[in-house]
Amino acid sequence: MKKVLNILLGVLMAITAALLIYAVATPHSDNPAVYDPSISLNIVWGYILVVLAVASAVFCAVWGMIQNPKGIKGTLLSLVLILVIVGAAYFYSAGHTVNIPDLQNSGFFDHSVTVLTETSIIVTYVAFVAAFLTAIGTEIYRAFK
Repeated sequence: MKKVLNILLGVLMAITAALLIYAVATPHSDNPAVYDPSISLNIVWGYILVVLAVASAVFCAVWGMIQNPKGIKGTLLSLVLILVIVGAAYFYSAGHTVNIPDLQNSGFFDHSVTVLTETSIIVTYVAFVAAFLTAIGTEIYRAFK
């Protein structure tokens, strides 16, 4: 099972790297209103990764509580950590104004929309960094074990 998960992790990281290279290498229009398939594809891939991460985190937490009721303390600590990260990202996002252009209405999006968007982006960044550092740390630990 460990080998399957390591292979899956490698495949996901390879797809992410390939999509990143595709987005960087593809020429982009100077007009931001023009549809850019490389960026759109990366955004959809990011959504897929976030959904998979949340689903696997919830599944593993519930499965762990079923198999080991003593592990509820760790699950609750994880939940508190997630709430702290989301709360900190929200308060950071609400503390300043970001003007995101609304091209359809020739203006800017409301503050509430930008706060939600920036909070989601920050939480996603934290999740990606945590997943990357965990994967690297685990592999380094296994190499010296």
